[in-house]
Amino acid sequence: MPHLYQAPGPQEHPVPKDSRAIHSSGQTYEQLRQECLQRGILFEDKDFPANNSSLFFSERPPIPFVWKRPGEIVKNPEFILGGATRTDICQGELGDCWLLAAIASLTLNEKTLARVVPQDQNFGPGYAGIFHFQIWQHSEWVDVVIDDRLPTFRDRLVFLHSADHNEFWSALLEKAYAKLNGSYEALKGGSTIEAMEDFTGGVAETFEVKKAPENFYEILEKALKRGSMVGCSIDISNSSESESRTPFGLIKGHAYTLTGIDQVNYRSQKIELIRVRNPWGQVEWNGPWSDNSREWSSVDSSEQKRLCHSALDDGEFWMTFKDFKIHFDKVEICNLTPDALEEDALHKWEVTVHQGSWVRGSTAGGCRNFLDTFWTNPQIKLSLTEKDDGQEECTFIVALMQKDRRKLKKFGANLLTIGYAIYQSPSKEEHLSKDFFRYHASQARSKTYINLREVSERFKLPPGEYILLPTTFEPHQEANFCLRIFSEKKAITQEMDGSVDIDLPEPSKPTSPNQETKEEKQFRALFEQIAGEDMEVTAEELEYVLNAVLQKKKNIKFKKLSLISCKNIISLMDTNGNGKLEFNEFKVFWDKLKTWINIFLQFDADQSGTMSSYELRLALKAAGFQLNNYLLQLIVLRYADEQYQLDFDDFLNCMIRLENSSRVFQVLSAKDKECIQLNINEFISLAMNI
Repeated sequence: MPHLYQAPGPQEHPVPKDSRAIHSSGQTYEQLRQECLQRGILFEDKDFPANNSSLFFSERPPIPFVWKRPGEIVKNPEFILGGATRTDICQGELGDCWLLAAIASLTLNEKTLARVVPQDQNFGPGYAGIFHFQIWQHSEWVDVVIDDRLPTFRDRLVFLHSADHNEFWSALLEKAYAKLNGSYEALKGGSTIEAMEDFTGGVAETFEVKKAPENFYEILEKALKRGSMVGCSIDISNSSESESRTPFGLIKGHAYTLTGIDQVNYRSQKIELIRVRNPWGQVEWNGPWSDNSREWSSVDSSEQKRLCHSALDDGEFWMTFKDFKIHFDKVEICNLTPDALEEDALHKWEVTVHQGSWVRGSTAGGCRNFLDTFWTNPQIKLSLTEKDDGQEECTFIVALMQKDRRKLKKFGANLLTIGYAIYQSPSKEEHLSKDFFRYHASQARSKTYINLREVSERFKLPPGEYILLPTTFEPHQEANFCLRIFSEKKAITQEMDGSVDIDLPEPSKPTSPNQETKEEKQFRALFEQIAGEDMEVTAEELEYVLNAVLQKKKNIKFKKLSLISCKNIISLMDTNGNGKLEFNEFKVFWDKLKTWINIFLQFDADQSGTMSSYELRLALKAAGFQLNNYLLQLIVLRYADEQYQLDFDDFLNCMIRLENSSRVFQVLSAKDKECIQLNINEFISLAMNI
C-alpha cells in the first residue's frame, strides 16, 4: 500500500547542503556524536541494530557472523587511508557488485565523493563509534547515520572491504546504504545506475553498445572528463549464465566500472583504449591489451606510466574500444547534471520534480493497452515555451522512478514494469478522459516498459503544451513514484489532478402540500404511517421508508440501504439538530437522491448494481465535485471493494459525506479557516476519515 501524496505541485531540485537528518531520534549526526562523547559511550544505532534483522530477511546467516567495530578488528583503523580510491572496493560475500561498481566510479570524482562521504570523520580525537553519509533518495538528500559495528567472520569483514585491511570508509558506506534499504540482503542484485543516481542526484542514460551512436567513443570520453559515473555489463540469456566466465575472462551479468579512456601510440598507430574495473578486485580480461599481453612491450615506459598500466591482478584492465564494443552489451552513464554529451558547451538545465502514487482502484490505470483505466493515471501538463538556442525544438529529459521497492523486498515487492507516454494537450484545463486517449496517439513515449527502478529518456518536441502520463504496465499495481523533468529552457509543469473545486446546486425549496406531486403524496402517506403526528423519522424509520420505496424501482439494483447511510442522511439534512428528519427535509433530500441515482446508473455501465472505482472521478464531477488524486485515492480506499467496485449504498454514503463536509467548509468564516489551518483539501480529507 503506497503512501498517498499531497504534493504541493512541482518542487525544486534539492542540493546536498539541504540534506535531511532521518534518524528516528530526530537528532543530527553531530548532536548524536556530541551526546555520546558527553556520556562517554560509543554510539549504538537502534534504527539498524547489530543483529540478524539487519543482515537478512529471507534466510539465516550461513555462518555465525560477529559484529565488531574497526578497532576490535585491527589495531590502527583508518577511515580513509591515502585517499579514497577505486582499489578500496573489494566485494565480499554479497551479490551487490552493482553497488560496488558505483562506489568505484564515485572515487573518480573528488567533489562528488566528498559530498557522499564527509571527510571530517575518523577514528582519532572525537571518535564516538558514529559515522554518517549523504545519499540522494527520490529527489531528496538524506543524512544517514550509522554506528561502526560491522559483520565479521574470524576477524575479517564479511561484505565490502578495502584492499588495505586498516581502511573502513567503503565498508561503512555499504552499511549506510544497507540501512537506507532495510538490510544487507536487500542489496542483492541491482543496476549500477541505481546507486550512481543515489550518489549524485544525477540523471541516467543507458546505451546498448551494439546500437550506440557513431560518436560513442567521444560520448564516453566527455562523460568521464565531466565526472559522470559510467558502468557497463554483459547481458545474460538465462539465469544459469549469471556470473559465468567467458573465454576472455569477462563475467556475464556482472557490473563493471569504466575508469578511463585514452589513446596510445602503438606501431605508428593511434589505438583507442578503454579502462574497465571488476569490483571483485580480481578476475580480468585476458585478451589484447590485458595486463600481461605482448602489446604493452611495444609501448614506451613513460606512456605506460601515463596510462597507469600495471600487471597486478587488481580487477582493473585496459582493452581496445573495438573489443569493448564486441564483448560488452550495455553502458550506463549517470550525468551529474544532464548536460548534453554530444556538445562541448555546458548547459544549465531546469529541473522540476513531481511526487505521486499509483493506487489500485483510482490512479493505477496501467498502460495504453488498458484503455478503460489508462486515463485514470496521474496526468502532468508540460508547457514547452522556448526553443533550444538555434533550434526549432525543445530538448527535455523525463526520468520516472518507482520508490522504495528495494526496501519493500522483505514484504515480497519486486520492481514493477514502468514507463510513460506524452500527448499533445488540448486547450481545456482538466483531467483528460478516456475518449481523448481513444482518438489521439501519443507524441512521444519511453522506448519500452521495463522493470527498472528508473526509466529515463531524452526527447525533442516543438514548443507547445503536452500531457505526460507516468504508468505501470499492468493496471491495479501500487507504488509511489518520483517524476523528474529536465529541460534546457524553462518549462512549466502543472498537475492536472491537483485542484479541488466544488460546484453544488442550491437546494430546492420544499413544495406546499397542495402543490405536491403524486410521488410526494405517496411519501407523505408513508411518512404519516411511520412517523406519527410529528412527521419526523429516526434513522431506523428512515431506513425502512427508503428501502420500501427504492425496492420498487426496477432500474437500480442494490441489496438495501444501510442504517449508517440513513444516519448520514439525517446528519446532512437535519436543520434543527434534533437527530430526526422532517418531511420537508426528506422531500429536499429525495430530489438529491434522484440526481445521485441517475449519476450512478450512468456509470453502472453493465447494469450490475456496481460502479467501477476508476469511473468515480467522472461520477463525482457530474455531481459537482472535482477532486484531486489524493482525495480520490482516500475515497476509493474507504468505499471500494477488493474488485474496485462500489455498490449504490457505498456511492450514496460517499456523496453524503462529501456534500456535508463541503457545506460545512463553505459556511466557515475566513478567520475560522485560518484558526484551524485547514484548506478545502485537508477539510474534506479529515471529514472523509471521521
